[in-house]
Formats: sequence, C-alpha cells, structure tokens
Amino acid sequence: MTRSDTRRDTIAPQPPELASPWRTEARASLQAEARAFARETVLPIADELDPQKAQMPPSLIAAMAAKGWFGITIPQEHGGLGLGVFEYCLVSEELARSWLSVGSILARGQGLGTQTLDPERRAALMRRSAKGEWIGSISLSEPNAGSDLAGVATKAVREGDTWVLTGRKRWAGFAKGAHFIEVLARTREPKPGESRSAGLEPFLVVKQPGTFPEGMKGRVIDKIGYHGFETFELDLEGVRVPESDRLTGLYGDQGADADSGGFAAVQRGLNIARVHTAARAVGVARAAVEDCQLYLQEREQFGHPIGDFQALRFALADMAAEVTQARAFWQQVAHLLDQGEPAESESAMVKLTCTEMAVRVTNQAMQLHGGNGYTTERRVERYWRDARLTTIFEGTSEIQRRIISDRMLPRP
Repeated sequence: MTRSDTRRDTIAPQPPELASPWRTEARASLQAEARAFARETVLPIADELDPQKAQMPPSLIAAMAAKGWFGITIPQEHGGLGLGVFEYCLVSEELARSWLSVGSILARGQGLGTQTLDPERRAALMRRSAKGEWIGSISLSEPNAGSDLAGVATKAVREGDTWVLTGRKRWAGFAKGAHFIEVLARTREPKPGESRSAGLEPFLVVKQPGTFPEGMKGRVIDKIGYHGFETFELDLEGVRVPESDRLTGLYGDQGADADSGGFAAVQRGLNIARVHTAARAVGVARAAVEDCQLYLQEREQFGHPIGDFQALRFALADMAAEVTQARAFWQQVAHLLDQGEPAESESAMVKLTCTEMAVRVTNQAMQLHGGNGYTTERRVERYWRDARLTTIFEGTSEIQRRIISDRMLPRP
C-alpha cells in the first residue's frame, strides 16, 4: 500500500464547537484557536516525527509559548493569561487530539517549578514560566515507588545551606530538555505515629536544557508510545540543591504554603493533573472517532462503503457517545476545581472514566480499520498506543479505584 492510498493527510470535518453549561464566547474562541493550531501545525509534525520516536522541535514549543499557553493558569500580574483549570484542559484536549505529548508539554509550564521560599524569586520564575522560558520535568516516581509515592526512598541530606540528593528516580519526562527538574525526596524518616509521607519534600534542581547537572545521570526509557519527548530514569549521586530551592509545592499550586507540607502540596497538584489527563484522553479518543468517520466512508467492501453496514455505523455512534459523555465529565470536574473545591474523589473518577474510555474507543477504532488499522500507515495505531498510557500515568486506574472506594467505605 502506498502512502497516497492511506489518506493520512486527510482530516475529518470539524466537530461541534464547545457546547456546555460552562460555555462562554472567550472559551469558544480559545478552543477554536487551539483546534486550528493542532490541525494545521501539530498534526503534520506528529505524522512525521512520531514514527521516528523523535522529539518535538523547539520551534513548536516556541509557537505555543508565543500564544501564552504555558501561562494559562498563571495570574495576569505575573504575565499569564489568568485563566483556570477549565481553559488549561480545553487547550490540552485540542492539542492531544493531534499528538498526546504536545497536550502534555503544557503541564511543564503553568507555574511549575516556581514555588520557592523567596517570594521575589517566585514572582520572577512565574514570569518566565508564563513566557515558556521556564519549562520543567517532574521526578516523583522511583523503581520501587510509583503508585505508592509515600515509599519514595531518594534521600535529601542537609549540609549547611545545601541539600544533597542521592537516589534513583524513574519516569522523568522531558528531563534532559527541561530548564529544571522537580525531585521528590525524603528529608527524614517518619516518626512513630506519623504518616509514611512525613519528611517528603520537593526540590528544584536547576539545569541547562540539553544537559544534566553535576551528580545526575540519565538513561532514556524506550517507550512503545507517547513520543515527542524522551522519558528518563535518573541516577542522583550527590546532587546539590541550595536551601532556597526547596519548594513548597508542585504543579504551580497557588494554594501551597511552606507550612502545608510538600507531600500534601503534591497531592493537591495531582488532582489538577488527573483532570488534565482526562482531557488529554478525550482528545486522543476524539481523534480516533474522527478518523473512523472518514474511513467508514472511504473504505468499500461488497460494493458499498463499509459505513453503510449497520453494525459499523452503530459502533461509531457508541464511540462518539462515549467521547461526548467523557468530555462533559472533565468539564464538570475542572469547573469544581476552579471554584475552589478539593474534588479529590471527582478527580479520581474522571481520570478513571476518561482514560478507560480512551482505551476502549481507540481499540474499537483499530477494529473498524481492519487490517489497515494494524499498520503504521494509519494514525489510529498512534492513538491506541497513546491512549493505553493514560490509564497508567498520574495514578493507575487501580489507584483511582482505591481513592474512590476509600472515600466511600472504611479503609481496611
């Protein structure tokens, strides 16, 4: 089969614009801008680079920065757009529809790596973050601490005004290309009666993009999908961090403070991250639906487009209904977070629901494409690979079920 037969350069008709109880003209305009950028700029790059497992070009990141998207949730007084979780997820869904990693890179801004102890430095870093000049990586997990973040073993030992970090971290996305890496480390062992998370604090490891700092080595993890930026396992052998770079929170959490505890701030940030993941999963699943919409009209068997067969039409209808339902759910939870609600159970529910939906829908999309779906000639295999990851990162589906059930029933 030749490339011209695959119709990879064809894009499905525009889906309906934002329609929900939370629709405003400003949000509809933002959505339209992001959708056009995703289709015209991101999709051709993804089609070229994803099969090569290549990284997104700096020019693409610069183009997103020019639109202010790395500062969607940063207050206007710090150079950001001053918008909420809703708008952040709205843009991310559109970008993820073309390439999941592009919808993800926005999370490396949004005030990440700015929660330092010095308010003046914090404000300066916020301005850089809003401009896309302070893009980071988050290093929480370890080989033996993923779902159980309280099991983090990386040590942070204080020597005067410096902390010395030693340990091994895993799943640090964009670690080499970033301006900094946020590392979760243990400053002390829990005291009797304390939570296992006691003593865990995030630290800011500042570095030059394209390098690792002294005392750190990185090994690229070969992933089956989620291409666009590299993901690393990191060895920390005496990485030195000044006390001024001990953080009070992650994910640019504006509600974090030095007295709340670093681990508690991590948990708050994870609620936003889970809704963000839900929106990205919806974007990937929507891509699969739109590609199937075209393919069912393009592919002919028995003298008819296969879209004439009721079984396939109904499968597409079910897929579209699931995507629409999932989108409404992430919008609802994003609205709750913007209203200041903790929404911990809801964040777990929406992450669980939307990501599992994305796996089902992209799997069905491959089935509707038949043999052509099991080739790299069609985008649908990319959607399937990327959707599978969404049920794992930011907390597996099993962890989301545990969070939900623990708030419904007494803990064992």
